Amino acid sequence: MSPATAHPAELVDTYLQLCEDRDLEAAGRYLSPDVRLEFPGGEVFGSLAEMVAASGGTYRWVRKRRTRFAVGEVDGEVTVTSTGTLYGEALDGRPFEGIRYVDFFVVGADGLIREQLVWNDLAITGVVAVPAR
Repeated sequence: MSPATAHPAELVDTYLQLCEDRDLEAAGRYLSPDVRLEFPGGEVFGSLAEMVAASGGTYRWVRKRRTRFAVGEVDGEVTVTSTGTLYGEALDGRPFEGIRYVDFFVVGADGLIREQLVWNDLAITGVVAVPAR
């Protein structure tokens, strides 16, 4: 499947799976060259490499149980919202599961992801430290 021909929900699901599998080269093919990736705490990245470098020391590993996709349109752009739960292992070795997440994507006319906004309850549940302000 090429990003340009995929249904938007399928595109996002495949991208998220590639990210989980740490096949960042393949996942990167789903992103626009000027992508904006925003994560909890307001951290903004322009590439997967930047995001991965910054996430070291956050947890040992994390994966998503994707339970729902909603496809819509905002200001003439295709949007995809993915919801579900996170599971993985905290830095201290504690397993965690059932942590809520919401990812919101904007998909460009070229079929590439232009923006990803991420919200989750990792900090509020104590899995990760709350960033200092």
